Amino acid sequence: MRFQDVHTIGIAGGGVMGGGIAQVLALAGYEVIVRDLNERIIGETRDAIFEGRWGLKRAVEVGKLHFDRAVDAMARVTFTTDLDAIRDVQFLVEAIPELLSMKQALFAELDGLVNPEAIFVSNTSGFPIADVSRDVSPARLPLFAGMHFASPAPAMKMCEVITTPHNSPDTTETIREIAEKAGKTVCMVKDAPGSYGFVLNRVFAAARREAEEIVEAGIATPEDVDRAMMTGRNWPAGFFGDRGGIGQQW
Repeated sequence: MRFQDVHTIGIAGGGVMGGGIAQVLALAGYEVIVRDLNERIIGETRDAIFEGRWGLKRAVEVGKLHFDRAVDAMARVTFTTDLDAIRDVQFLVEAIPELLSMKQALFAELDGLVNPEAIFVSNTSGFPIADVSRDVSPARLPLFAGMHFASPAPAMKMCEVITTPHNSPDTTETIREIAEKAGKTVCMVKDAPGSYGFVLNRVFAAARREAEEIVEAGIATPEDVDRAMMTGRNWPAGFFGDRGGIGQQW
């Protein structure tokens, strides 16, 4: 599947994460179909996109988005509980909870349903793509990769594109170009079976372990560790205090 052939994107899994991904892709000009299990989740997802603190309405209110662009994006997003509704998409993003067995089961089902030429990507924050794609057909593997959006997707610029040895050059480039069209800064990462996390979460986890060792050894207090990182590296938040450093809304 080439970049120019992608017009409709399916999002398997709504909520804040799936809704945020749907929002940025709709703003990029794609028709987006969000599928989740029930109307309650669909309603929460719709509210996150349209009314949420990172949503389109708030973005217009604070001047980050023109009203007409927001209206156009809203019109490009549809919601469904019917899995069959994403059968014909050219690109599919999985954004369900971070449970490996659940992701594997979903992809096995989708593999037999969705357009055989469609690219599949998982928004997993750390499971190896080789594990997530375990139960899909060999024909799907060249089209299966990772696409990890930093959260909240409408506000954070980073997107990790995780490739496997199976991926074709067209698959890799299509994913990169879609992320860039959505306004993301792309970090290319090779899949590393046997580990958890790609770049962002592995580096942060290592830094957090070191911070905890410093505190446990009595070298510095949690408050002073956070203060050092926030004033010495301009981090918006530290390890131990309020994790809301990116703010509560736009």
